[in-house]
Amino acid sequence: MEIILGKYGELALKGLNRNQFENSMVRTIRKRVDRCGEFRVYTAQSTVYIEPQNDDADIDLAYDEIKRVFGLSAIVKAAVCEKDLEAICDTAERYLGSALDRAGTFKVNSKRADKKFPLTSMELSREVGAYLLERHPGLKVEMSEPEMTVICEIRDNAAYVHSDQMPGAGGIPTGTGGKTACMLSGGIDSPVAAWMMARRGCDLVCVHFQSPPYTGERALYKVERLAWRLSRWAGRVCLFEVPFTDCQVSIRDNAPEDYFTVLMRRSMMRITQMIAEKEECGAIVTGESLGQVASQTMSAIRCTDAVANMPVFRPLIGNDKVEISDCARKIGTFDVSIEPYEDCCTIFTPKHPRTRPVLENIEEAERGVPDLSGLESIAAENSVLKVIHFYDEEYAL
Repeated sequence: MEIILGKYGELALKGLNRNQFENSMVRTIRKRVDRCGEFRVYTAQSTVYIEPQNDDADIDLAYDEIKRVFGLSAIVKAAVCEKDLEAICDTAERYLGSALDRAGTFKVNSKRADKKFPLTSMELSREVGAYLLERHPGLKVEMSEPEMTVICEIRDNAAYVHSDQMPGAGGIPTGTGGKTACMLSGGIDSPVAAWMMARRGCDLVCVHFQSPPYTGERALYKVERLAWRLSRWAGRVCLFEVPFTDCQVSIRDNAPEDYFTVLMRRSMMRITQMIAEKEECGAIVTGESLGQVASQTMSAIRCTDAVANMPVFRPLIGNDKVEISDCARKIGTFDVSIEPYEDCCTIFTPKHPRTRPVLENIEEAERGVPDLSGLESIAAENSVLKVIHFYDEEYAL
């Protein structure tokens, strides 16, 4: 029988509340594999076992889903057999024989969690290695950098044989870190910032600002698809679509042009905070990286944060564009982010934005924008909520 093993990362370091993290992760995995067939999911010895219950269970699809479950440091498909040397050798040959035929060098690593097993880890590796060498005479043993590693794990209930394991999503399970309001544009950075917070166990409440008629339906659909890409990792994403045109036009018509960017960022922050408080979020998240654009200098960030009365997290603050883009490719958002549909942040960009704004001057300019707080309240009230799940097919393009 073939099974999936999910190995713990930092969950293994948790103390008395470890079961809360385990239970959350098991619930997430069960949801993920529900559409893959009937599986039994349980934990033991710092490992999650995902066991198919019949031939109709699609273990390959389940494996693909589990790759994106936060809390697992590694995952692997393994063959299960009795804790008997002959059974382990036969299983290794049957399960990995064809792959060994393609390899030039190999080694065997054994892990003996069950100390009652009569052979030590080194003895088991030696016996299994000799058995496989006899059946694959073209193979050579290479302990430093083998082309293939055969792993034998002796656990309490059974023995498990597999090859190299794949890195998991890492982090901590979804839902164990609270809830965050993530400002989500159509660019490269903000989806990565949201993903990084989801990786720390946070449920995502994304807030997107749209400016019709300056931004169209294609730009909005682009953001919904980004939210769907994030839901592939986070399970589900709550997306608030905020009509921001009136606020932007009022700022444009009543404030100095070089202050437009910071004033709009402050307005967005206030609206996001209204939504965050309503949704009981503990923090606001942005995709800002220090010095990347005019609104992301230290002075501009100080002016923006002055309107917030809850923590503002910037997980990308020390990353450069190459690092952020590489992460976007890894999580599957990059190709959508670079589609040429403008978001509201690029519509009213001044020719010469103020890179070192002074808070007192910004506040004075803001007082010259009539009823901005009223417009912000209306925008927050008129925002549209869409709840996007990882199994939604309409955003799967």
